[in-house]
Amino acid sequence: MLKSFLLFSAVVLVAFTPTPSQAAKPQDATPAPASAPSATNPVKPTPESQAKAKSLYSIDCSMCHADNGNGQSDVAKGMGLTMPDFSDAKTLASVQDSQLFEMIRNGKDKMPPEAAGRANDSMVWNLIIYIRGMSKPQPAAK
Repeated sequence: MLKSFLLFSAVVLVAFTPTPSQAAKPQDATPAPASAPSATNPVKPTPESQAKAKSLYSIDCSMCHADNGNGQSDVAKGMGLTMPDFSDAKTLASVQDSQLFEMIRNGKDKMPPEAAGRANDSMVWNLIIYIRGMSKPQPAAK
């Protein structure tokens, strides 16, 4: 009788154990990184959208990148980070808007991602315009 019970228990256990194809894989639970919906910035800035972008920057970005974008904040220095200088036009000259979008949305290295719940795609695109506007025009060479 005991052998019959053990055999029945083993059959039930095997029958209800998920196969590898049925088992959830750990990477399935992780959402795929957001990708830029467009290669170029699709938004047209308005004074209101840029005011919101400035506010978003001051809340989420300036603690590391500094208020003026030069990357010389106390937090960055304290963490030993070398931040890009957004106030220099050459810094972002070779970076496409879509690359910036992906860095902001997904994070990069120690930079946390800007979650969609905090800023929708339109706000991220406006933030990119705001950041690009931090670079001061270079005087023409004489």
